[in-house]
Amino acid sequence: MHLFTLLPLPYSLGVLTLAYIQNFCFTSSTTSPVKVCILQNSFQPGFVAEGDYIIGGIFPLHYNQEMPDLNCTYKPPPVKCNGHRFDPRAFRWAQTMRLAVEEINENPELLPNHTLGYKIFDSCAYPLTGQRAAIAVLNGINEDGAPMCSGASPLLAIIGESGSAQSIVVSRILQPFQIPMISYFSSCACFTDRIQYPTFFRVIPNDDYQVKAIAQLLVRFNWTWVGVVRGDHEYGRFAVQGLLRELQGTKVCVAYQEMIPLLYNQQRILNPKLLSNAMVVVFSAEGEMTPFLRDYMTQNITGIQWVASEAWVTASVFTRKEYYPYLGGTIGFGIRTGYISRLSKYLERVNPQRYPNNPLVQELWEALYGCRPSLSSASQLPLCSGQESVLEQHSAYLNTSSPRVAYNTYKAVYAIAHSLHNLLMCQPGNGPFENKSCAQSDNVLPWQLQYYLQEVKFIIAGDEVNFDLKGDSVPYYDIINWQRGTSGNIEFVSVGLFDGTKPAGEELVIQEDMIMWAGHQSEVPVSVCSASCLPGFRKAVRHGEPVCCFDCVPCDSGKISNQINTVDCTFCPEDFWSNKDRTICIPKKVEFLAYDSLGIALTVISVVGACLTIAVFAVFFYHRKTAIVRVNNSELSFFTLFALTLCFLCSLVFIGEPTFWSCMLRHTAFSITFSLCISCILGKTLVVLAAFSATRPGKNIMKWLGPKQQRAIIFSCTMVQVVICAAWLIHARPYPTRNTKYERSKIILECSVGSSLAFWCVLGYIGLQACLCFVLAFLARKLPGNFNEAKFITFSMLIFCAVWLAFIPAYISSPGNYTDAVESFAILASSFGLLFCLFAPKCYIILLKPEKNTKQHLMGKEKK
Repeated sequence: MHLFTLLPLPYSLGVLTLAYIQNFCFTSSTTSPVKVCILQNSFQPGFVAEGDYIIGGIFPLHYNQEMPDLNCTYKPPPVKCNGHRFDPRAFRWAQTMRLAVEEINENPELLPNHTLGYKIFDSCAYPLTGQRAAIAVLNGINEDGAPMCSGASPLLAIIGESGSAQSIVVSRILQPFQIPMISYFSSCACFTDRIQYPTFFRVIPNDDYQVKAIAQLLVRFNWTWVGVVRGDHEYGRFAVQGLLRELQGTKVCVAYQEMIPLLYNQQRILNPKLLSNAMVVVFSAEGEMTPFLRDYMTQNITGIQWVASEAWVTASVFTRKEYYPYLGGTIGFGIRTGYISRLSKYLERVNPQRYPNNPLVQELWEALYGCRPSLSSASQLPLCSGQESVLEQHSAYLNTSSPRVAYNTYKAVYAIAHSLHNLLMCQPGNGPFENKSCAQSDNVLPWQLQYYLQEVKFIIAGDEVNFDLKGDSVPYYDIINWQRGTSGNIEFVSVGLFDGTKPAGEELVIQEDMIMWAGHQSEVPVSVCSASCLPGFRKAVRHGEPVCCFDCVPCDSGKISNQINTVDCTFCPEDFWSNKDRTICIPKKVEFLAYDSLGIALTVISVVGACLTIAVFAVFFYHRKTAIVRVNNSELSFFTLFALTLCFLCSLVFIGEPTFWSCMLRHTAFSITFSLCISCILGKTLVVLAAFSATRPGKNIMKWLGPKQQRAIIFSCTMVQVVICAAWLIHARPYPTRNTKYERSKIILECSVGSSLAFWCVLGYIGLQACLCFVLAFLARKLPGNFNEAKFITFSMLIFCAVWLAFIPAYISSPGNYTDAVESFAILASSFGLLFCLFAPKCYIILLKPEKNTKQHLMGKEKK
């Protein structure tokens, strides 16, 4: 089977340029009739071991590569891994695979009488070189005698790759051969598609769980303004898509999305202003992150709170002291730790003396000690013996206390071994294949092994290993925090976990007191576009900006917000109002014309007025035999004083909290007493006119205005008002109300008139009486006599009408409890007007000018 069958793979693998084809075994185009398989370029594995069944391993032993000059004028050289970018951590993963194979071969209970072999290649953390490694691993132990040119590959499975972009390429290359692969570090959610990746398995959780965990972390710490940086590959693209999907419906906004180019170019460095303003979530591998971070270190950008994906959260390449000011406090989700008992001692055995011809071991020594153990090395570093002992300070290589990716590699090898063991233990007639057949032990096909991989289940180091129908394993992460170690370097400290098997909301467990944040701070950093709106404010989204960017607007009066970041303020109940800070609803202030300064003043004036009236009554009663009292109709004067006393006292009903009875009493008492008072004055006016008209020849009007008739006039005029008030009380009586319309922050207790028509009818009748009295008094103002009472009645009615005409607009426009005060003031003002105009001149004569209190003096002008 010729490798030309690989060429029609999907274009997403990349066009197989000359740089790729150099690594292929293909048929020569010579004129010879016999087609010979010629190896165009050799790509030797880093480690090889023979066995009955061969598995491949692909690891990013270098995290950078040197691209050839592709000017199309000559045959391009192959892509080379950058020797200055050797990754001891990935080398440890490869050694873990070798250790696992050796343990399996030494275990008599697992694959008895059979051995595993391996061939391990370097992918340089790049899809192009990863593709070259995948094609090379298909050729068997020795490329020079590759059976792939004439038959099926002896390869049963592959352990790899680390990056999702490389795993996509490798998986698609393996699909035509139905060779299963188990990734130890590729977490892209895209691999769940069994149509595109039917032979893909992994012992690392699916990224769907990782982005879910990161979203919960952002929500947990209220980081609502985050930047997202990803690598230029499927892993980064799918991870960002998943994160955006998980953040929907939360309060977290993505400030920006940036991409690290696969072929890094310093001119495409990200804007440092963006990264300095937000929490940054990074989905990228350490190889791509290295030049990216170095550029930012050059610009001395510190204080960024990084949230790392599992691809670089345990990258030992960033653990040196110089990285701490820039990466200290990083938090992220790492692969679950495990335990490999023999790994530490196994790593110590790997040295240049044991592997003198292995260039990878030579590079390891150069990376660890800064020296070259062999003269054959092209490095310019000083020579060393190659017998140096591996020290604890070389944590990037020897850190086996909590292996993560290495543990995944370990589990992947054992998964293949257990699957192959189950395959070999199959009993004929009870097999899973056609006619219940089993696989042939001397000719095991990769697709047969895949069946058993799908069904495998075993326990290793206390952990259960199995795969679901999509090839995924149990979703479990450790939460890793980058903290400063005793020597100043970065240490990975576990501060919590995420268990995807737990119910929703219970997956994330964090020990917050153990976390050290960016800038060596113990307080949780803040990452928001806008500061939280405090209680009493609501969020107002800015036009054209994300929902996380908003302004804080105070709640309107009568509304409150008692939580932070409230979208809408809540109305207070009807009898409550917002406090000054708009945070709680407090009972509305209840107002009425109480006995405060205003109420007391009105009360004092009312009592003083009533007392003065009573005093005048006493004076008139004491001097009732005198001329001035008798000439002015003493009986009507006493009635008027009695009515005025009631008028002064009825104003007291308007003070105090309105009740059912006080509301009915205040308007009816006011209207009836004033009607009685005006009726008395009207009667007195009529008497004055009749008295002076009776002196004319042929006029005898006084016989119609005797005492009985006067009482009848007063009673009749007053009864009209009584009837109006009775109808008012029967039809629509006044009642106490709680007025909240004038000022919503207060409850004004007042008396509703019940019927506005009745109220204005009452006032109108009093006004009609006053106007009639004024007209009659005005007509009698020039009648003879030293004491013509008609003049004083005219003045009193003028004042009375002026007061009540002014009352109407004042009453209508007065706010709240001042309405009652205005009405009370109008009652008192009109009452004092009547009292002083009608009785002050008489009291002056009675008390101060008694010599004028004679009938002769009062009629003096008439004699003249």
